[in-house]
Amino acid sequence: MYPRLLQFGHIAIPTYGVFAALAILAALAVAVHTARRLALSPDQIWNLCLTGIFTAFISARLLLVLFHLHDFLDHPFWMLGLVTVNSNAALSGSLAIAICICYGYIYAHGLPVRQTLDCLAPAAALGLAVRSVGAFAAGSEYGSPSSVPWGVVYTHRLAWLWSGTPLGIRVHPVQMYEAFVLFVLFAVLMWLLPRYAHAGDLAALFCFVYGPELYFLDYFRGGRSFVLADVVSVVQLTGVAWLLAGAVLGMQAGQENRKEDPENSCSPAE
Repeated sequence: MYPRLLQFGHIAIPTYGVFAALAILAALAVAVHTARRLALSPDQIWNLCLTGIFTAFISARLLLVLFHLHDFLDHPFWMLGLVTVNSNAALSGSLAIAICICYGYIYAHGLPVRQTLDCLAPAAALGLAVRSVGAFAAGSEYGSPSSVPWGVVYTHRLAWLWSGTPLGIRVHPVQMYEAFVLFVLFAVLMWLLPRYAHAGDLAALFCFVYGPELYFLDYFRGGRSFVLADVVSVVQLTGVAWLLAGAVLGMQAGQENRKEDPENSCSPAE
């Protein structure tokens, strides 16, 4: 594949970095659009997204340094570059930190929590999908060895140097599996946007899809990190957390539905 998109003398433009930038721009554009559809302030949603993006960007570097302290001491500038955020564990941790910071922003500015999460759900799905395509092109977050006919073989030395990607071995294109799921999820969320009835429904659907996707696709990833007791990885635990968050949102939406329509709630037969 193409871990290096362009080369200007000694300056390399990494493919992953370019797709990460495109993912951010696409997510911001969708978030502003959905904010208008849901009668939220586009400026506040824009600032909220920027807060989350910069938090995730910085925390991903800090977690990467923490996970690979020896490499950071040897190559500090390389570890902090755009090409190095290719760890699913660092990505999951940075997303968790960014979510906590964003919740603080939401409460501080008095935004409706569930409606704001609904606004962000399609943007997150599209941004993560574009990022996964970039990871596939760059060879980062590579899959486990496989003999399937649609498997991919990486041969570029920079893929191995930057991401530890095994060369000359057929692996699952797990990044594209993830991209496909997220693109479909984005399309469904955008279709449901003008149709959904209760605040939190879109965010719950995102969590119900993204959580299991993280959990099950991790079995097809190569070089799984931080596997606990040879059973479950930190990424899979993150997927479980997303699923639980979706359950909470779904229950809240269900309670709202029962309050609005008490006649349809279950009652003992007379």
